[in-house]
Amino acid sequence: MGVRPRLDGDLEQCVRLLADVHRADGYPAFWPDNPVRWLSPRGSFGAWVAAEAGLVAGHVAIAAVGAGHAADVWRGAGLAPETLASMSRLFVAPSARGAGLGDELVDVACREAARRGLHPVLDVVETNLAAIALYERRKWVRIAGEPWRESRDVELTLYYYAAPR
Repeated sequence: MGVRPRLDGDLEQCVRLLADVHRADGYPAFWPDNPVRWLSPRGSFGAWVAAEAGLVAGHVAIAAVGAGHAADVWRGAGLAPETLASMSRLFVAPSARGAGLGDELVDVACREAARRGLHPVLDVVETNLAAIALYERRKWVRIAGEPWRESRDVELTLYYYAAPR
């Protein structure tokens, strides 16, 4: 299985895969109103898929850290938002886990950030235990944590991580 840039023709498969991941893991924590748009965050520098023989098994995107609350969190941690690239929308098919696809996708996103002269960062909800384990195994540093509420009924903790230098 190889990692390559995501094509427009991949989006339908990516949404189906995201639905499988959402059912299995609760990621994303809240199903987006428009999953196709959600897969391409504002300020996106690009997205990649892990695929073989036309079958998508994983996804990642990176984007600029825009103005707003996340930028304030990074600034408060001594990191200038304009020097950062936010990695997001990382998921791997439940049936394809354990083969290193998550690592490969993170590697591609980090290389693209470095190519742009940017440092990779991310945020992750406390319930995404497998993702947190991946980042911590790779020595990403937890910078901050704060309450996060996307719904009136559910409050979670959102953690902010920076890739190791």
